[in-house]
Amino acid sequence: MHGSTDKKRVLIAAVLTGGFMVAEAIGGLVTGSLALLADAGHMLTDSIALALAWYAFHLAERPANARHTYGLGRVKTLVAYTNGIAIFGVALWIIYEAAVRFIQPAPVLAGPMLYVAIGGLAVNIIGFFVLHGGDQDSLNMRGAIVHVIGDLLGSVAAIAAALIIMATGWTPIDPILSVLVAVLILSTAWRLMRDAATVLLEGVPETLDRDTVIRDLETSISGVREVHHMHVWSMDGSRNMATLHACLKDDAEPSSVVRAVKKRLAERHNIAHATVETERDTCADTAAHAH
Repeated sequence: MHGSTDKKRVLIAAVLTGGFMVAEAIGGLVTGSLALLADAGHMLTDSIALALAWYAFHLAERPANARHTYGLGRVKTLVAYTNGIAIFGVALWIIYEAAVRFIQPAPVLAGPMLYVAIGGLAVNIIGFFVLHGGDQDSLNMRGAIVHVIGDLLGSVAAIAAALIIMATGWTPIDPILSVLVAVLILSTAWRLMRDAATVLLEGVPETLDRDTVIRDLETSISGVREVHHMHVWSMDGSRNMATLHACLKDDAEPSSVVRAVKKRLAERHNIAHATVETERDTCADTAAHAH
């Protein structure tokens, strides 16, 4: 249900960001402001990243088939990881350009810079609230939001730099604030890449503890004697999945236990898709390894 609305939200943000990016780039060239040029460069990558995020939502809507049995939902995570790398690249470029500007200061037209930055801030605030209403557990949506937050911070830095230059004439504040924004963007990009990498490597989601889930199943499902060989992962940061072996008590009915385990996983642990293998005595995998 989130997917369709998230797709529309990302498309709106992409159009807003791409449209104002042109105005901000022109403003940066005319005024000589690195803060504006850096934010325009960031908005360029952001508009491309948002377009990729929209396309990832589009691909995720395709049904599963014989080749892609889970569908293409993980494309959203791959795009989120790619977006994190792109943010890193932009931030490093901003830091480099700021160092050059700090060593060789250039004149800055603070008045026009201020007006363009205020316009950029307004666009980014609108884009942020459009995206913020989407699914916050989706890494693809989080990647889109990170891009817009970076733009928003860039606009705030440009406004602050323009006001300081107008009041004092001290132009080095322009590259200094640009570096501050770049550092903030780097930390956010790192968290996004870390979370996306966890999904791509099929790690246990941060919201879950596998051992806690096992203990809960062993104590709450009456027909279960032991749970082992449990694997927990996520398709895209929001759709959690699991496989496990459930060793049954002598009087347990397998199909009833399977239904109870799946219901408990969905209602208690937000694991919507689970494959449960039931056993009576020796684990089939243990016997195979011993042989």
